[in-house]
Amino acid sequence: MGAIGFDRQVELEALRLYGLPEAASALLCGTPALSVGQRNFAAELSWDLPSLAPGVTSLLDVEATGCRQGDIAHAALASSTHFIELDAVAWTNNTVRVMARNISPGATFDLAAATLSVAATKRRVP
Repeated sequence: MGAIGFDRQVELEALRLYGLPEAASALLCGTPALSVGQRNFAAELSWDLPSLAPGVTSLLDVEATGCRQGDIAHAALASSTHFIELDAVAWTNNTVRVMARNISPGATFDLAAATLSVAATKRRVP
């Protein structure tokens, strides 16, 4: 959208483009640290949880290169975790913090090492 000023020169007042981020050029979408259109980041590693008494938590920081603080994060443990609650948060840039909490009213759990999967997704800005 252009507007003609008093001196007859065309001045760019506003430019708003609608489309998929994947179709936008690097100049309009993306930074050197984040490639164009990339919204999902994932990581997997083995996690040997310590023995968790009722109400006890354990924290683990997982490197998920590309995620930023405030992104939406999820975690899943490939183990029988009926009474183990997992929470994930994009804690700092490139790091997702996972918290495991024993929500059982009276049982202590000592799980074997299992694969922890972490995923982070960029927030959609309106």
